[in-house]
Amino acid sequence: MTFPPPSGIFFLRLHFYGSTLSLQAYSGVKLRDPPIARFRRYGSERGAKRSGSAEECLRNILCFFILLLIGVIAFSIRLFSVIKYESVIHEFDPYFNYRVTQFLTKNGIYDFWNWFDDRTWYPLGRVIGGTVYPGLTLTAGSMWWILNSFNIPLSVETVCVFTAPVFSANAAWATYLLTKEVKGTGAGLTAALLLAMVPSYISRSVAGSYDNEAVAIFALIFTFYLYIKTLNTGSLFYATLNALSYFYMVCSWGGYTFIINLIPMHALLCIVTGRYSSRLYIAYAPLVVLGTLLAALVPVVGFNAVMTSEHFASFLVFIIINVVALVYYIRGILSPKMFKVATTLVVTLGITVCVAVVAVLVAMVASSPTKGWSGRSLSLLDPTYASKYIPIIASVSEHQPPTWPSYFTDINVLAFLVPAGIIGCFLPLSDASSFVILYLVTSVYFSGVMVRLMLVLAPAACIISGIALSDSFSILTQSIKVHLGKLLSSASVAGDSTSENSASQTEPKATKHTSGEKSEEITKEKQPKKNRKKEKEKEKGTVEKVSNKKQSEKRALILPLEVSVVAILLIVLLGAFYVIHCVWAAAEAYSAPSIVLTSHSHDGLHVFDDFREAYAWLRHNTEVDDKVASWWDYGYQTTAMANRTVIVDNNTWNNTHIATVGTAMSSPEKQAWEIFNSLDVKYVLVVFGGLVGYPSDDINKFLWMVRIGGGVFPHIKEPDYLRDGQYRIDSQATQTMLNCLMYKLSYYRFVETDGKGFDRVRRTEIGRKYFKLTHFEEVFTTHHWMVRIFKLKPPKNRIRGKVKKSKSGSKSNAAKKIEAKGRQNPWH
Repeated sequence: MTFPPPSGIFFLRLHFYGSTLSLQAYSGVKLRDPPIARFRRYGSERGAKRSGSAEECLRNILCFFILLLIGVIAFSIRLFSVIKYESVIHEFDPYFNYRVTQFLTKNGIYDFWNWFDDRTWYPLGRVIGGTVYPGLTLTAGSMWWILNSFNIPLSVETVCVFTAPVFSANAAWATYLLTKEVKGTGAGLTAALLLAMVPSYISRSVAGSYDNEAVAIFALIFTFYLYIKTLNTGSLFYATLNALSYFYMVCSWGGYTFIINLIPMHALLCIVTGRYSSRLYIAYAPLVVLGTLLAALVPVVGFNAVMTSEHFASFLVFIIINVVALVYYIRGILSPKMFKVATTLVVTLGITVCVAVVAVLVAMVASSPTKGWSGRSLSLLDPTYASKYIPIIASVSEHQPPTWPSYFTDINVLAFLVPAGIIGCFLPLSDASSFVILYLVTSVYFSGVMVRLMLVLAPAACIISGIALSDSFSILTQSIKVHLGKLLSSASVAGDSTSENSASQTEPKATKHTSGEKSEEITKEKQPKKNRKKEKEKEKGTVEKVSNKKQSEKRALILPLEVSVVAILLIVLLGAFYVIHCVWAAAEAYSAPSIVLTSHSHDGLHVFDDFREAYAWLRHNTEVDDKVASWWDYGYQTTAMANRTVIVDNNTWNNTHIATVGTAMSSPEKQAWEIFNSLDVKYVLVVFGGLVGYPSDDINKFLWMVRIGGGVFPHIKEPDYLRDGQYRIDSQATQTMLNCLMYKLSYYRFVETDGKGFDRVRRTEIGRKYFKLTHFEEVFTTHHWMVRIFKLKPPKNRIRGKVKKSKSGSKSNAAKKIEAKGRQNPWH
């Protein structure tokens, strides 16, 4: 039994609710509700809170384990290359990254920044610290150092092999965060699962693919996530993290220019469409200022962060957004009349500043023949630019435009889900969803220009497809839930007759209930007016919530039950087909390392390990200071695996040097010997696939050598190597083609293999079968004839003694001509 306290006095009362004890302070106000009613209300509220928190906790735990499984899938699906073959570095560029990482772990970061590599681009050399993107190397080196500090003795090669699979899991989790900010948790989980298995990303992140894209795609997605997070929250903390993530992206890959142009495009789109807010300013301004300052710290970028045309769009949008922010600020502190005057002044000043900045930028880039754009950027803006002016860029296979089947191979069913996802982004359209749409549109264009940039399209396609699948599942499951509810309600109608029979028994209880309601109404009348107003407001709120729920139910798309079930089954089958295709792509299409080749025939599996056989021969049978000439594709592998000095490599920073090698390969034997001898070359390496049917050999690449060489040395002309516009190596080939060094080194003694000289790649018999080499000698040919190594013969010694005068009369002029030719530049 309780007693009301005296007015003006506070005291503590103990309440025992089950097993809990609580202290409450009461004033002298008269208690309105009886203790039992308060006990019930307290218990129900507390139970609702407990149930809500338990459900939320269960959801978070389930989401965590799903993300953990997605990370395991992303890592494990990329291990086919290790399981089927061995733990080895793939492709060509990764070998340079592996070599640089080895140097970093042995000598430290300071020696890495100052490292001058004299084994590449002889005799020029290369400053590694100032010409490489250090993000991948520093990441793998840090992982190796952390593992060894925990007494996990993994080799540098092992860490490099598994760096890409580890960061593919990180990229999947970053995709979840980005999509969650756009459309919620369900869409985020779906997008993360799709990205974990998409073949386009697998092609660049299998175990052993130690290239810049291995960590750059994660940095790209995470930068976009932090931008959207800042845009949604307006937090300066996330804006700072966004700038740091952009800095990591700049350190990792040259594709950072895509970020610094896409985000300004989105900011400008928001301003033009009237969606400017302070959150947009916080998301954009710190990224441009702090991100540009951090990007300038990367040696390979340096002042290019403010001097090249790829970055000018961000500065122009930065000026525009500051003008718009100033206008919005003035509107809040001035009257309408003064605001008009101030707006005209601010806009005039802003236009003047923009015009001045544009004039300065134009003056800066006018002196450059490319107007401040890099060759790769111009080839993206103008797909025909590289083929016209920079054939070395067009010669790379991954810089070619993709075919339609490649879209189906790389993104598979996502190509059909993307349109539905775009519609979902417009319902409703927000700043985040508009950014995703803009990201998709730009990435589709760039992927159509270069097949390599399918990698940038993959995250956008996964995000949009995840939104489409999530919305579809929500609509279909909601439709099934509504239909099942109707079936249950119709089944409960049969039990209404039993309830009518028991109605007579419940009438006394109803009268008691009405009497109770009357007593409650009497107590309500005695309550103060303030409490009545609060109760009315609560009732209005509940009514509005109920009406909103009813409207949302009416607006929700309710499909027939059969259609919903069939649609879910079709989506499940589509997902199963996607998984099967992704596993096939990971196991068969993208797992084979380029350095170890395999083929299947009626005899079984054949392994071609000719590349490592050739590099091992160079390492063990040549001097340490010997120079090896080859086409630039094999420069990184020769330096890393054979440890020999090369003339050119895959960096392709000096077009003239590459053109010199191309000219030597395109010239007759004697002129080629003179060019290589002037470069102090001892060995020449060529790749030949005519015996085993390997299509990526030097004969198929030869026309690019002619084009690149002819771009610098005009005496090399492509039509001289073509017969009626066709590239031939048979009896119809031109004499220039049959006499060039590349033809002779590739087909030397080839007729001895089968007696006919049949080329299995070109599917024809060679035109010149029997010939001898006068200035080169064959020193090694691999087991399957895929790699052939030739040595330059030393120059002949001069004959000592006097020559008879009778014989010197007719030969003196010829000897003088030969000596004069010898003094000329051998490259012309």
